[in-house]
Amino acid sequence: MMRRLLFLSLIFAAAALGASAQSLEAFRAQLAQPQVSGLRFGEARVTVTEHGDAAQAVAQAARSEQRLRLRGYRVCIFFDNGQDARAGAEAAKTLFEETYPGIKVYMVYESPWFSVSVGNCLTAEEAIILKGKVAATFPKAFPKNETLSLTDLLE
Repeated sequence: MMRRLLFLSLIFAAAALGASAQSLEAFRAQLAQPQVSGLRFGEARVTVTEHGDAAQAVAQAARSEQRLRLRGYRVCIFFDNGQDARAGAEAAKTLFEETYPGIKVYMVYESPWFSVSVGNCLTAEEAIILKGKVAATFPKAFPKNETLSLTDLLE
């Protein structure tokens, strides 16, 4: 739990620093102004030349969520590919939400399997503890590796 709080604190700090980051246009303008303290050398001139699609690449990287993903764990409470798999997955999701409010539930269909996973655990130990909590209601539950997004952890 302490690891999770530390991790979230670091993420919030990084987000605060990222929020104060300057745009590409502001950076260009700053480069064009001489920054010499106490000395006067006259006029300085800086020319910024973009190579290729640099601005587009920077914008795409800013929109990309790849840097906001990390390896983690969830507990799978339902996994089936039978004829009634969708109904079973929806029933498991509903039962979990009623029994354990406040824990995120994810229902996923990856052909031909329906699965319902719960929680956002950063460590295997957290996933094992969560599995222990839900084992009374879902005795076949098991922890599994997942790729978690930062938005999953902040919700």
